[in-house]
Amino acid sequence: MKALLTSAARCRRLLRPLGLRWKIAALLAAGCSLVAVTIGVLIHEARVRQVSDAARKSAVEQLVRVRQIYEITGRLDSDKVGAADARIDCPATPEALREAALGGRRTTYLDLAGPDPAVWAARPVGSGHVLTVRQPLAAEQVELEELDAQLVASGTGVVALAAVGGALLASRLSKDLRTAAETARRISAGDLDARIGPSGPPGSRDEVAELSSAVDTMAASLQRRLEAEQRFTADVAHELRTPLTGLHTAAELLPAGRPTELVRDRVAALRTLTEDLLEVARLDADREEARLEEHELAPLVAAITERSGVAAEVAVTAGDGTGPGGVRVRTDARRLERILTNLLVNARRHGRGPITVMVSGASVTVRDQDGPGYPQTLLREGPRRFVTGTPERGQGTGLGLTIAFGQARVIGAEVALSNPEPAGAAAVVTLPRA
Repeated sequence: MKALLTSAARCRRLLRPLGLRWKIAALLAAGCSLVAVTIGVLIHEARVRQVSDAARKSAVEQLVRVRQIYEITGRLDSDKVGAADARIDCPATPEALREAALGGRRTTYLDLAGPDPAVWAARPVGSGHVLTVRQPLAAEQVELEELDAQLVASGTGVVALAAVGGALLASRLSKDLRTAAETARRISAGDLDARIGPSGPPGSRDEVAELSSAVDTMAASLQRRLEAEQRFTADVAHELRTPLTGLHTAAELLPAGRPTELVRDRVAALRTLTEDLLEVARLDADREEARLEEHELAPLVAAITERSGVAAEVAVTAGDGTGPGGVRVRTDARRLERILTNLLVNARRHGRGPITVMVSGASVTVRDQDGPGYPQTLLREGPRRFVTGTPERGQGTGLGLTIAFGQARVIGAEVALSNPEPAGAAAVVTLPRA
């Protein structure tokens, strides 16, 4: 039992790195091998019993005939006993057969496994003598060997056909499952129009078809909810613009003073939030189109940093400075400014210490040197809207990083966030070269 469990565990380890199609084919081939071996053994044993019974019966008949001739003539006439070798007290007689005959019994002895297969029959004659008949079974042994060869060939063919058939049957299942997995990954990446569609023959309702239908239903429901959320965000932001414009005009007419400054500051913050909401809604709806042009990266980044109003030091690595040797990128300057400004404002708001902007090749790194870094949830899941990094409003990044990631997607750039040692946070924007 322990050996059987060990073999099963070894088989599981061998099958673990294989794909589902090959696992099914291997298991089907193993099952057919077991069935083929069992049937082959049963057929072999049945034929061996049949040959043995026939050989023993023939030997006994020869022994009876030889004894009759011996009692009548007093001698053994080999011409009248056919192929049998009849002798009295033959020295080659098996010892077990001799002892049984001397005990007064007529018995037989069969040897099919030896180099000289034969069947023996013996009985006592006279006083202390043994009459034996030996009949060779070379032809029967050859027949059994040919039968075994045919069984092995047939079993091998059946196992091969089973393995090929299992692989073909499993390939359809594997293909459907891979399609479902690929569609799920596309949905997770944001392609809400991705669908698996019907799988299998028309009208089939197997487990794979049910899985495909469930994934498509989930994707459709998720798409409807997200589209409703996007429409709601865009509608709210759009409806707020008109009253905010009036509110901003009214705030400008208030007399100078501290209350007026507070009102104007809050109105400006509300207008900024409304514009950010509209921008997020346009990004979600894929309505933004970039106007890509070639720019020299280093001076463009320096100008954007200066206009952002954030105190930051701009550094350029050796060989990537301004002038004819500077790296040129293909981007939308307005959208790149939106990305870098949001990253700089985020670094000033949530970080500490000096802020540096490093231009290296086609990459721009915005880093604060001594801040707490990005939350681990943000690094794992990406930015979440309407969640800020201030303690009183929960952990997160608000709309700034959401807009930065969205605008980077529009211009074909990539944004990577990290927490470099020993402290602080870094955001790396990689742009396509010209």
